[in-house]
Amino acid sequence: MLLTRCALLSAAFSTAVVGAPFTFPTPDGFPNPSPAQLAVIQQGAGGTLASSFLPTSLKSAAITILELLTNNEIFEVAFFTQLLTNITTNVPGYDAAATAPLDRDYLIKAISTIVNVSLPILLQLSYSLSHQQEELHALGAQGILRGAGQPPIAPCQYEFPVSSFKEAILLAQTFTDIALGTVPQVQLLFATDGGDEVRNVPLLGSILGQEGQQDGFFRFVQRKTPSAAPYLTGGSASFAFTALQAYIVPDSCPKPLSSIDLPTFQPLRVLNRPEARNMTLVYSVDGPVSCQDQTVVYLSGQNRPLRVPISCPVHTRRGASKFKAEFPFQAGFANGLTIAAVVNGTGPLLTPNDVAAATVYGPGLIEVN
Repeated sequence: MLLTRCALLSAAFSTAVVGAPFTFPTPDGFPNPSPAQLAVIQQGAGGTLASSFLPTSLKSAAITILELLTNNEIFEVAFFTQLLTNITTNVPGYDAAATAPLDRDYLIKAISTIVNVSLPILLQLSYSLSHQQEELHALGAQGILRGAGQPPIAPCQYEFPVSSFKEAILLAQTFTDIALGTVPQVQLLFATDGGDEVRNVPLLGSILGQEGQQDGFFRFVQRKTPSAAPYLTGGSASFAFTALQAYIVPDSCPKPLSSIDLPTFQPLRVLNRPEARNMTLVYSVDGPVSCQDQTVVYLSGQNRPLRVPISCPVHTRRGASKFKAEFPFQAGFANGLTIAAVVNGTGPLLTPNDVAAATVYGPGLIEVN
């Protein structure tokens, strides 16, 4: 089943799945490679695990954030492993016709420098840089947790609601945009919570830059400008955590996701195609909505959250609600990712974390260029 662009950008809350769930370990031993396997991963990734300071203790909020980041990086390893396998084995929707007019050798090489992927070619395994960079990100986060006496995060099983190269690259851009908005919040937390993790702020900055390089490639492949906007959309750990769970097979995680001290919101679906203009968007949720007591809030660029009313009436049927709200793009929205949420109340919201604290449904993920 081919997903529409809007369904895909609503954090893939659709139930459509192509193929069996992805499971670990990978052939290079990830997530628990031997020293010899780690050496191969590092060589393919173009660099080694960071040898900078590792904290011996962590504040509770920092533990929560590192558990989120580790789960997210493991998901990315799974996603990009499957993507490159689909391309190199000519799965329908990922073959030469689907990736044209891109030079196929360049495409494989480029993705191989972003993700860590095993390539099953002539019964031999050849590891690529792209997946291996994501592996090192995940191993690095695990290392910080271990150094502080925290148990490592074991992989879950994953499902990817895409069935073509085009859909996969758009999804990769979207979840990378979410990461680019979340990591600065992590840096702020590490810098201000009074813990040893403050010394890892530069490490997070280097990861942020590397993820930005990846995102530029995903945009280039879609014939978009490599950089979306002068200031990228900020996010919240709670929004990232909720979006991540759209790709995890329920109850497949050795450590239940409920043990991570972050809220999970009910999904907010964007039903029509957002465009770079003022327009009305149609949303749906699995629950009640009040056009008097709730509003839609948008996060775009580094602007303050923008609240708009929910249009009355709200149409409710069998417990699900469908409603409309304005999308005032020309009020100063940035190209690239915009995050929408249905929130309680009508008071001021100054930061993404303020928005998350008031959220009932979200995040609705909107990509506009």
